[in-house]
Amino acid sequence: MFSDNKRPGDFGTGQPNRIEKNTKIKGDITSEADFRIDGKLEGNVTTSGKVVIGKDGYIKGKVECVNADVEGKFNGELHVKDLLSLKSSAVIEGTVAVSKLAVEPGATFNASCKMGKAASSGTATTSGSFKSPSVGSASSGSLNKTNEPAKTT
Repeated sequence: MFSDNKRPGDFGTGQPNRIEKNTKIKGDITSEADFRIDGKLEGNVTTSGKVVIGKDGYIKGKVECVNADVEGKFNGELHVKDLLSLKSSAVIEGTVAVSKLAVEPGATFNASCKMGKAASSGTATTSGSFKSPSVGSASSGSLNKTNEPAKTT
C-alpha cells in the first residue's frame, strides 16, 4: 500500500506553481518547481526551474531561475542561468544577469545587463535602454542581425 520506492525524476521537481490574474502577493518564494505569474508579486522568487511572467503579470523584486519567459512587466534584479526570452509585450527595468537573451520586436528592455560567462564572473556589462522596434519600422536604436547598431544613411 505504501512504498518507500521513488521513481527516478520524482524528487524535487513538483508541480508548476501559478499566481493567477488579480492575485497580489508580498513576500519571498522558494521552490524547485516552475512558476507562472499572471498576478502581481512584490518580493523574491528563487527556483531551480523556469519562471514565466504572463502578459498581465508583474514582479517587483529579485528573481533567480534557470530559464525565464517574460510577457508582462519586471522591475528589479533578474538572474537567469540559461535563457531569458522577452516576448513583444515585455517590459524589463533594473539589472539582468543572463547566459542567453532572446528579444522579440516590440519588447522594452531598460536594464543594465551582464551576459554569457561574464554574467557569473562579473565582467562585460552593458547598460542602457532599448525598445525593440516593431517589424517593418526603422529606429536609430535598432540592432541588425549581428547585434551591432544599425547603420543609417
